[in-house]
Order: sequence, then structure tokens, then C-alpha cells
Amino acid sequence: MEVPLQDSLYSFFFAYFHLLAATASLLLVYFFSCRSTRVYLVDFSCYRPPDDLRVSTSNFIEHVEICGIHERDAIDFQSKVAERTGIGCEAAFPLALHQIPPGKSLNSSREETENILFTVVKDLLSKHNINPKDIDIIISNCSIFCPTPSITSMIINKFGLRSNVKSVSLSGMGCSAGLVAISLAKDLLKVHRNSLALVLSMEAVTSNGYDGKVKSMLLANALFRMGGVAVFLSNKKRDKRRAKYKLQHLLRTHMGSDDQSYQSVFQENDESGYVGISLSRALLHVAGNALKTNITELGPRVLPYSEQIHYGFSVIHRNFSTSTRKKEIYVPNFKKAFDHFCIHAGGRAVIDTVEEKLRLNKEDGEASRMTLYRFGNTSSSSVWYELSYLEAKGRVKRGNRVWQIAFGSGFKCNSAVWECISDFNPKIRNAWSDRIHMYPVDIQDVADH
Repeated sequence: MEVPLQDSLYSFFFAYFHLLAATASLLLVYFFSCRSTRVYLVDFSCYRPPDDLRVSTSNFIEHVEICGIHERDAIDFQSKVAERTGIGCEAAFPLALHQIPPGKSLNSSREETENILFTVVKDLLSKHNINPKDIDIIISNCSIFCPTPSITSMIINKFGLRSNVKSVSLSGMGCSAGLVAISLAKDLLKVHRNSLALVLSMEAVTSNGYDGKVKSMLLANALFRMGGVAVFLSNKKRDKRRAKYKLQHLLRTHMGSDDQSYQSVFQENDESGYVGISLSRALLHVAGNALKTNITELGPRVLPYSEQIHYGFSVIHRNFSTSTRKKEIYVPNFKKAFDHFCIHAGGRAVIDTVEEKLRLNKEDGEASRMTLYRFGNTSSSSVWYELSYLEAKGRVKRGNRVWQIAFGSGFKCNSAVWECISDFNPKIRNAWSDRIHMYPVDIQDVADH
């Protein structure tokens, strides 16, 4: 029995209409899901210590000797480490550590924290004329110093934030905690629309000093310096016009299930009862493995197909090759995915390792080396000093992509990818403005020239 032409056309248009409706629904869902995940980096401000808090290598060693806390072997070891760290004469210690003997009280740590964070928050608020009561989310991270009331409470009290502000204070997460805080802010901004988030990252150096003689625990004394950053993130559509960057990717890798990784950065008591952070000999190996795991997930999201195919063929060739001398697996050229690299300034060896693993040249690691030289290892805020350096040099242009790579205890490797969405003036004041014309410098084995 033949179906009338009119009924066939009706069935066809009915099915076609439903297909269009389903497609439109999927597109709407995709559109609104994409809208809800937009995270803009409005601006950030890094702390610049006053000149009178500078500590050169010679000052550092002299102070250690005068205080009489350490034995001769421990002093000589710290002197040797300090001369090879790549840290220059402008990196600073908080005021309490300039005292004889060094002040390590709770009040001293609180004063250091307030001095750094109050300065950067005030700078950021005034620069953009933001009312503190407009802040919807506040997150802080500081590994060792975890006071009561919390660090976020310090800011809420000082600047008068709203009573319903969403507040989180993170601790114990090491030098990668800055990007952990950004990740948490991103997740909260997905849930809470039309919101402004303030992220604060620092490490309190005052309470970090180690007075024993174990070499693996003395390393931190020579590496860490004071610093911190305040970052404004927003998911508001109107903030896109004034934002500097848009967050594209944020990936976190945690290697804590592996004992060697878990113990590579470890706070503990030595045999004499002194508390310190032990940095194991396997740390660079652990960091390399964590980075490899992290980029295995990040690579397919950012690399062009040509690099992914090249990498895939090299893996296949190596696995099926019968030759006794197998070729190395191809390392993708990440410079085809990113314009700038901000490698955690954990020490010269850390920067060297990442450059080697990613096949980068010295110019790619310049921002990291100069940050280490001028400010030292400022822990979780170091990747922001590096981005600040690139901005002050006028190198970041609209459309550029920046890769921040952070490492921390646990052991963790975290990556954040930002796309520059504005044209900003490199002469605008930041932590580097006063001396950017003096950089880069040629770093010698001895930090003091």
C-alpha cells in the first residue's frame, strides 16, 4: 500500500524539526557550559621587599656566624649552597630574621604575613578601584604558617570584606600550592556565577629556619626568601574588557602514591629534635617524573597535531623496533604551543632540569632565572614574579600563551595555561619596574658579583 506523498513529507519535516530542536538544545547546553567556565585573570600584584631587607650571600653567612646557632660544618655547607643557588644580592629576608638572634615567634610570622599580603592586596584594590565588599571568594595558601584566625581572616578583618564571602585557607601543599589555589578558585567560579575571587599566595620564611646540622634540611635556609602575590580572578562578562588573561587549562598531577615522591620534600624532626624541611637527593628525579606525567595529559590539549603525530610515531617505532640500539622517544616542541614559560624558581637545578626535559633554551628560562636571582625562591608565588618579569619586559602580547609550571611537596606538578587577551603597557608599575632595565644579568657560580 503506497503512503500518500503528503504524509511522507509530513513525517520527513516532523523528523527534521526534531533533529533541529535536538541540535539546538545541544548547542545551547554547550554554549552555556562554555560561558560558565570562563575564568579571567583581571590582574595580579607581587610584593617587592624594601631595599633594607636585602640579604646578600656574604651577609647571610656573616649573620649565621654571628648568631652562633650552627656548627662550623653546617655554616660551611650553607655557604657553599648559597653561592651556587643562583640567588643574587637583592633577595630579602623578613625583618625578624635580621635580628640577633633571629626572631621566630608566632607574632613575627604574623607580622611578615600581614606586611606582605596587606601590601599586595591594597595595591591591587587601589589600582582597579575595587571595593573590598565586591569580593565574593577569597583563598589563601601558605604551607608552614597556619595561624588561628586564618590568613584569609586577616584580610577579611583588615579590609572589611562581606560577612558572606566564601573563604578558604590552604596549608601544607608546598611550592605548587599557588596553582592549587587558582584551581580551587576556578572550580568555585564555575558554581558561583558573576563573582570576583581574590587568591593570595606566599610562604612565611620567619618560621621556616632550621637550626640543626642535617644537610638535607639546611638546604631550605639558603634557598627560600620572602615574597607573595595577590591575584584577582573573575567570571564576570564585563571584566573581560579589563582582564589581562583568560585561563585555558589547569592540570594537577599528584605522585603521592609513590613513596620516593612522597618523601622527597618532608617536614620532620632531626635526631636533636630540630624541625626542618628535608629535600632528598632524589628530588630532581622525582620532579622530572612528575613533569613527564603532567605533560602527558597536557600535551594533547595544547600541542598542534603535527607534534602529536611525530611523538606517536616515535613511540610506536621504539616499541616495535628490533634494533638493540633503540632511538629516544621524540620530545614534542612545546614552543609551538606556548610563547612564554614560567618555571617554578625552586633553584637553579630545578630550572635546568625542566629546560632539559622540555628541550628548551636558556632564553625560555630567562624569567625563571632572573626571578630566582632577584627574589630567591619565593615558593608558590614564584611563577607570578616570572610573569611579572615578562610583562615588564614588554614581551607578552595579545594572543600569546603562557605556561606556568609549579612543583611542590606531595609530590605535585601543576600546570596553568593562560592566553593574553589584552594589550597592556609594560611601563605600568609592578615588582620589576624599578630595575627591569638592569635585567637580564649574567649569573655566575657566585651569587655576589
